[in-house]
Amino acid sequence: MENRRPSDVKLHVVVPAAGVGSRMGAAIPKQYLALADQTVLGVSLKKLRALKPSRMVVALHPDDRHFNQKDYQDIERVDGGDSRARSVLAGLAALEAQQDDWVLVHDAVRPCVRVADMQALVDAVFGDPVGGLLAIPVKDTLKRVGSDRSLETVDRRDLWQAQTPQLFRFGVLFKALTAQPDATDEASAVEALGLQPKVVLGRADNLKITVSEDLTLAAYILAGQSA
Repeated sequence: MENRRPSDVKLHVVVPAAGVGSRMGAAIPKQYLALADQTVLGVSLKKLRALKPSRMVVALHPDDRHFNQKDYQDIERVDGGDSRARSVLAGLAALEAQQDDWVLVHDAVRPCVRVADMQALVDAVFGDPVGGLLAIPVKDTLKRVGSDRSLETVDRRDLWQAQTPQLFRFGVLFKALTAQPDATDEASAVEALGLQPKVVLGRADNLKITVSEDLTLAAYILAGQSA
């Protein structure tokens, strides 16, 4: 059963975007590469705006000169940290939210997420005592590798690939990330508190842009979404 978002409960958004995108090999950070007549970050922010959050914060590299505040007057800019978790913490600090407010964290370089899937996460998690994330079951055969050799095949039956957005109460998330400042995602930090985040089924096309070919695929996915 869905837990629809109560009108008196605040939803905030934090977007960590302080990375320099070294694996992309581009002249500028990957979140500023052109995509669908915008930038990767621009597409992501437009979709997040559709959720009508109370506040939106984007955590950028302190030397970022690409973010045009005039285009995003409703979005607050803060300096991010040297890890994803530290960037999210900087965004949380800027929110000055209440302990029970909800905070949705989304990768700047996941522009293909569907608004309907983000809304489904909000609907499913708002009545949950822990919080949750979008994820998809692992479909491929997984190998454990050492020194360029396949050592064993890993049982994939209970394995899921984590995505974003991820959605948690402000107080829980701040405590979790403070304790785990090098966590690779919010859910892993919350798990370290002994809690079990809710998993909400996402889509395989919620692509994280990491290497150059991902940008071409993202453009194809977005074209299909608007068709």
